[in-house]
Amino acid sequence: MDTLTKYLAVAAGSALGGMLRYFLGSTILARTAAPFPTATFVINVTGSFIVGFFLTLATERMHMSAHLRLAVAVGFVGAYTTFSTFEYETLRLAEEHGFQLALLNVILSVVVGFAAVWGGARLARSFESQTPTPRRAEQRLFGRPFDKPDAVTEGAAQRDIVDSNVEPPPGEV
Repeated sequence: MDTLTKYLAVAAGSALGGMLRYFLGSTILARTAAPFPTATFVINVTGSFIVGFFLTLATERMHMSAHLRLAVAVGFVGAYTTFSTFEYETLRLAEEHGFQLALLNVILSVVVGFAAVWGGARLARSFESQTPTPRRAEQRLFGRPFDKPDAVTEGAAQRDIVDSNVEPPPGEV
């Protein structure tokens, strides 16, 4: 049953993220600065901020259920951000308006998107938490959380890098 509820959490988040993406893509953002894909750019930057902010809060500042993490990080942000649309629009820019405008779209999206995810993480880290989450209390190396070593990796590495910030470590609910 737990697996089903995780899928439902992702589905609910996806529905909301997809609707917001559609709304923003069909507003004035879609018609500004033509032919530059402003709506996609704004969606990618705000999505980068949201994922940086939320996952930093969820892993460093407060305890959140796996279902909420999945609903927001995988469902909502996954449906809201538009990387495949970004790639297609960049191709269209290159074909219809020249390589320079396409390159501008790539550079701005990557640089401003990175600044947004960094800003979201910094903002989340500025919040005071009552008690640190177990992840925050763990040893950190290069600013990345690590989980406890297991029998397979103990001899080969000091720590096993967490593959996903969405799933909590064992024992966290």
